[in-house]
Amino acid sequence: MDDLTDLAAYAQTVARRARGASRVLATATGDQKIDWLRRVSELIRTRGPALMEANGRDIARAPEFQLNAASVDRLRLDERRLTALAEGVDAVAHLPDPIGEILDSNMRPNGLLVTRVCVPLGVIFFIYESRPSVTIDSAALCVKSGNAVILRGGKEAFDSNRALYQLLRESLDDTGLPGDAVQLVETTDRAAVGYFLRCGHDIDVAIPRGGKSLIERVTSEAQMPVIKHFDGVCHVYVDRFADLDMAEDIVVNGKCQRPGVCNATESLLVHGDVADAFLPRIGSALRERGVELRCCAKSRPLLPVSELATEADFRTEYLDLKLSIKVVDSLEDAIAHINEFGSHHTDAIVTRDSMSSDRFAQRVDSAAVHLNASTRFNDGGEYGLGAEIGISTDKFHARGPCGLRELTSYKYVVRGQGQTRD
Repeated sequence: MDDLTDLAAYAQTVARRARGASRVLATATGDQKIDWLRRVSELIRTRGPALMEANGRDIARAPEFQLNAASVDRLRLDERRLTALAEGVDAVAHLPDPIGEILDSNMRPNGLLVTRVCVPLGVIFFIYESRPSVTIDSAALCVKSGNAVILRGGKEAFDSNRALYQLLRESLDDTGLPGDAVQLVETTDRAAVGYFLRCGHDIDVAIPRGGKSLIERVTSEAQMPVIKHFDGVCHVYVDRFADLDMAEDIVVNGKCQRPGVCNATESLLVHGDVADAFLPRIGSALRERGVELRCCAKSRPLLPVSELATEADFRTEYLDLKLSIKVVDSLEDAIAHINEFGSHHTDAIVTRDSMSSDRFAQRVDSAAVHLNASTRFNDGGEYGLGAEIGISTDKFHARGPCGLRELTSYKYVVRGQGQTRD
């Protein structure tokens, strides 16, 4: 499978198998899908040592791919994370099955009953990087929502993804669901992605989750709709009416709890009225945790151990222990900065003033706006959606965390008694 002709045939074969599996999945019962999810959870719990061994091989190869500490952290599977992964699958199993749900209905004057019914999207080509846990999360959500999925993980997590995929495939066989409902692209050749993106006849939607270059490539090459997961340039704005103790907790959590994820805080905006009181204390707290600061001209005198920020810094998703900082003159300036420099992912305000928070929520054009809460809460599990396949910064077809509902569409079912149109 080294030459491009073989890759093209391989992509077509995988896509067609997924299409066939999707037709079976569309009519699978809720109980069948729950049985499968429970089996997946059971296998994750019992095969921890083997999964961590496979992950260890990926970790050992991390220097080959020049992964920084935050990226290695995203790659790692340990006992705690495997337990959380199994619990996430259990949570998906307990979510209501959306397929077949009647979204609305109306009886027409001529006696026709028009209903709108929830249906799967069909076949999803999911492309992702680094985090092998996403292999399980995405498969769980896709199958629960009646979709077949083709998984294409990053080369840096190849052994981990393959071990998790084998578990998924075994569980499908054990519970009688079609084995091709979940397939893994078993080549790291980047050219394969292009061939899958040309399979618009058999693949209904592509979902890329990774760096900006990946998203841009998929968007430009895909011959099917794309649900995009663009940069997470997430802001915290500390208002003039902020509780500064709360603000410190929220900024430190947003930046330091897991800096290598898309909902980590990348930029801090501080109202000029509280800059003198807040910036030295937050600077000290962040430096204690190893955070590099990139500061505007107004903030740098209050944070002498820092670098002068460039415009590029305010547009950068660091995914690391780095933070850009700017002093603003007003709430309106903060909103304007976020809408200009942000990525429309997650942005937060810290304030005790309800008018300020309401204004911020109305005017900030992002998938998620948090009022007095860390940006790290933009997550399917934290929002009560179960696992997520990504966080969309689009406005169509889905926005924010993409859970079960976002992996469905609808069709109209019209019931009559022989009516004909005049």
